[in-house]
Amino acid sequence: MNYELAIALAVGWLLDFFFGDPEHLPHPVVGMGRWIALWEKRLNKGSHRKAWGAVLVVGSLLLCYGLTFGLLCLLHSSISILHFVVSTLLVFFCLAGRTLRREVRMVFEALDRDLDEGRRQVSRIVGRDTQTLSAQEVRTAALETLAENLSDGVVAPLFWLCLLGVPGMVTYKLINTFDSMIGYRTPRYKDFGCWAAHIDDIVNYIPARVTALLMLLTGVAFSHRLNSGQSHRLRFLIHYGPQHASPNSGWPEAALAALLDCRFGGTHEYFGEEVYKPYIGTNPRPLSTRDMHISIRISLATEILAVCLVVTALSVLHLPFF
Repeated sequence: MNYELAIALAVGWLLDFFFGDPEHLPHPVVGMGRWIALWEKRLNKGSHRKAWGAVLVVGSLLLCYGLTFGLLCLLHSSISILHFVVSTLLVFFCLAGRTLRREVRMVFEALDRDLDEGRRQVSRIVGRDTQTLSAQEVRTAALETLAENLSDGVVAPLFWLCLLGVPGMVTYKLINTFDSMIGYRTPRYKDFGCWAAHIDDIVNYIPARVTALLMLLTGVAFSHRLNSGQSHRLRFLIHYGPQHASPNSGWPEAALAALLDCRFGGTHEYFGEEVYKPYIGTNPRPLSTRDMHISIRISLATEILAVCLVVTALSVLHLPFF
């Protein structure tokens, strides 16, 4: 069983590597977003927003895990080849490495043509307001997103696949979608979305730190292009990783900032409100297209290493298939 899941992971990752998110096929995450939007409109009102938010999040996660587990059990007991195909497709849909790298590359390419075009392009992948960002801030936002979503979009789904099988991986994507849609400290979402934000913090706690360490390991391959030694990068990570406003986002961001010898963070606007994020790093040097290329190579190398580790774990250890 574990070998079959390892093969499903390998094939699903190859599909993501070559094709990325399909634009013309139904995507489970789109369905998750519509589900959340539907119930948010109905429940995010009145004096019990926190309670209704908790009911929505916990109920949806239980439903998601149960339906995915039940479907795979049913297929496994009846049509094993269809079970393998569905498992592979779910793995494919839950990974976002190629799409993430493509979007970040497109930000830098758009910015090279025009600042406003770069602002519009980066608005596709960040939650902050982008209309007044400088060119440096656009590049910084794109690379911060690359680091953070390397954890959220690749390593964390793999981590939960390893622990709880395909249903765990799919349920993690729902958690992450909840957080991206309602996990904000704005007047509209601070109560209704607090459970979504806290659960997302919990499930990403280990993956974020694993992502940062894997990034530093893969950075060895690019040491001839980088400016600081490995021991310095580890000290940098330990110092700046916990300083981010998020308990998890700072770790992969600090790893990339250490590898590039640059500075992330600062004040940004979210939904018209200024939000201060502590600086990660002390070198406010201008970022360039070269930094984007190095970052994308590090991201891909980290992804490959994570997939290899999980395939090995699934093949060797007695872990759940479903």
